[in-house]
Amino acid sequence: MNVKSFFDKDTCTVTYVVFNKATRDAVIIDPVLNYDNQASKITYESFNEVAKYVEELSLNIHYILETHVHADHLTSAPVFKNRFKNSQIVISENIKIVQEVFSSIYNLKSLLVDGSQFDYLIKDEETIFAGSLSIKAIETPGHTPACVTYDIEGTLFTGDALFMPDMGTGRCDFPKGSAVRLYDSIQRIYDYPDDTIIYVGHDYAPGGREYKFQTTVGEQKNNNIQLKYSTSRDEFIEFRTKRDETLKAPKLLLPSIQVNMAAGKLPAAEDNGKSYLKIPINIEDR
Repeated sequence: MNVKSFFDKDTCTVTYVVFNKATRDAVIIDPVLNYDNQASKITYESFNEVAKYVEELSLNIHYILETHVHADHLTSAPVFKNRFKNSQIVISENIKIVQEVFSSIYNLKSLLVDGSQFDYLIKDEETIFAGSLSIKAIETPGHTPACVTYDIEGTLFTGDALFMPDMGTGRCDFPKGSAVRLYDSIQRIYDYPDDTIIYVGHDYAPGGREYKFQTTVGEQKNNNIQLKYSTSRDEFIEFRTKRDETLKAPKLLLPSIQVNMAAGKLPAAEDNGKSYLKIPINIEDR
């Protein structure tokens, strides 16, 4: 199995192309659609870079795998699906929970909350096949209720559940997030052998170090600054709760969620040919 990473510096997001070089079977994990929030402009630099690589290697994309509904970037999953016609967009079956919560927040009364915008809703412990590649879903909620880690041929892609050891874990203060659930989720990852390779969903290069995306279960268990194997549930919950209280919302939170929970489909164009995103306004009492 081969893994190629693509790093989007604007959102510090890592997109992965996972493939079998011999058979050319492949999947794409967490693809990025470039969005300039100030200009409200969509461009395709990240998509084009990944698509060019896929086409140069003549890879057969079976699935576009989403680890969760991202709050820090728009997904380009439907753009890939349009380019690679036989591909399907996959997400956890718990996407329904996210849709129920955020359809109310955005007052999206017409949004279906059954996950039908996606091609396939994967269940915990379920295995699907991308030709010669086996893909097992491990539910790892906590950052969001619909987070899933993908076990592809024994290699883990954790999305925002775990970051590099010097960064820790994903935040848990989004609606239906839970530090308790994230602690339990990460124990499922720590049950894997220590030499199991992990690819993370983001990196922010703390201390100015070079960007890194690959670690192991053993490194996480021994060195994760927020959740080692020896860290108790109560210790982690206390730390994560206090830490999350200090964090600002991701800058693309409001545009990202409403697009990503609909499998990346943009709002329908209005009579002037343009699409519009909804931004809730929260007004403090005087």
